[in-house]
Amino acid sequence: MQVIEDLYSLIREVPDFPRPGVKFKDLTPLLAQPEALALVTRALAEPFESMAITAVAAVEARGFIFGSLVANALNTGFIPIRKPGKLPAPTYSKRYSLEYGDDQLHVHRDALGPRDRVLLIDDVLATGGTAVASLNVIAQTGAQIVGYGFVINLRFLGGDQHLSAVPMHSVLTFD
Repeated sequence: MQVIEDLYSLIREVPDFPRPGVKFKDLTPLLAQPEALALVTRALAEPFESMAITAVAAVEARGFIFGSLVANALNTGFIPIRKPGKLPAPTYSKRYSLEYGDDQLHVHRDALGPRDRVLLIDDVLATGGTAVASLNVIAQTGAQIVGYGFVINLRFLGGDQHLSAVPMHSVLTFD
């Protein structure tokens, strides 16, 4: 596995999941390939290496996989953004809508502060609801989002149009 184009063959399309009409992009075949996982990690981290990132934040569950790998590659900490009831200490929260309903995200109140420069990582950018909610919950800590990284950008859903004006990088794009 040497080039990004090879990664497209590892994305399995599952029709009618999680509901009829949806063509789900399944990353699990990519996760099973060590070379592919290493390539994705490098491709997510490299555009942000010179940005003085102090923390990488990611949303559960698949975002945790890539976010923790990118945090390690950038030699910085990892901040989990979780669903309700999953974090034990006081949190900030943000309700949001996504393509399959409504949800809520939480981050520990003491996880980040005004001096932090945060890179947000997730597996897929679809409509942008999760990314915008993540930005909003991180903003409550006083930290600054300085970049977004996604393994897949489903550009045809327009999520990238809803992100703030900071650098955004996706490894794979589906138009």
